[in-house]
Amino acid sequence: MLQGLYTSVSGLNAFSDALDTISNNVSNMNTPGFRGSDSFFENMMDEDGTEVAGTGIDTSEGDIEQTSTTTDAAIQGQGLFILKDSEGNLYYTRDGQFEFNSSNQLVDSVNQYLVQGYSSTGSMGNIDISNLQTLPASATTSVNMVGNIVTGSSPYTVSDVTIYDAQGTSYQLTVTMTSASSSTTPTPTGSQSWNVVITNSSDQTLGSGQVSFDGTGAPEAGANEVTMTTTLGGQSQSVVFNFGTAGSLSGATDIPGTTTNIAAQVQNGNGVIGLSSQAFNTSGVLQLTYANGTTKAGPQLALASFADESSLQTVQGNLYLPPPGQTAQIGQPGSGSFGQIEGSSLEMSNVNLTQELADMIVLQRGYQASSQVMNVASEMLQQLYSSVQGN
Repeated sequence: MLQGLYTSVSGLNAFSDALDTISNNVSNMNTPGFRGSDSFFENMMDEDGTEVAGTGIDTSEGDIEQTSTTTDAAIQGQGLFILKDSEGNLYYTRDGQFEFNSSNQLVDSVNQYLVQGYSSTGSMGNIDISNLQTLPASATTSVNMVGNIVTGSSPYTVSDVTIYDAQGTSYQLTVTMTSASSSTTPTPTGSQSWNVVITNSSDQTLGSGQVSFDGTGAPEAGANEVTMTTTLGGQSQSVVFNFGTAGSLSGATDIPGTTTNIAAQVQNGNGVIGLSSQAFNTSGVLQLTYANGTTKAGPQLALASFADESSLQTVQGNLYLPPPGQTAQIGQPGSGSFGQIEGSSLEMSNVNLTQELADMIVLQRGYQASSQVMNVASEMLQQLYSSVQGN
């Protein structure tokens, strides 16, 4: 009877411990990246009751939901994100709630631990975009002149042509075209020439030259571009004004009887351009988009995996430490056995509330049964004591 009493107490303790696991699962059902745990019972030595032998992590994937945060990331498949604290300790998680801190380093939004990844050179470390906040300035070297011009429009001015020097300073230029032919209308067998003068906002001439068109209205070879060479921002700079390929009507033309609509298209050069947005692609590479629409590839997320992820040690609701004796396998998303990345998304908890409630009912019944055994053992002992006292 005494053994039955102690055995029933072990059942009460074990069912109580298992209920703690269910309680933790249910309380974290809305924690992104959380993986629920299961309790495992075992028979105690000499069949003296039961105990919780340990818990194991449920490694099944949770549902992936889209978010409005472009730096959020979810793993579609195997792998865990790698985080590093200020002391250099590594943690692993499925929670991809990431953001950039004031130092332009990617961190998890809960603990501010540094997210680990690969640089453009392939080295592993913190994901840092400090050097990618802007695109450097570049000097303009080419301007295409496109459209039609006819002799009756002489002189014709194309204004507000914006170019940049090597420091990113902008300049407004004006291109003035004046007919250099004595004929007012070119004939099919003749050609038409134009004097081109390029000036700045102070009407200072920076370049000049002459272009000509054949009888079809197409630019002629050797006379289809004007080069402006001047000093901008303290440096010598040459800009070629290209009027089109010789013999082609795809650039500038001189076709009589049509409208004059020639314009300048600046082909390159820019000031310092700021970063406007960033997002992860399926390979975990951070795609950086700048204010002018330019997209540049940044660092790449790193993933880790373990031979037995169910034995990961829980540190917090969604952070884990490596299992004893196991070494993390590090790789890139989409390579080998590693899953792909879903940008602007989060993996939610994999806790199945229906299953947890069902397990809770089973534990409750077990707890009640153990309690009843203890009551019966107690009553039998009381009856024994009473019979002894009666004698």
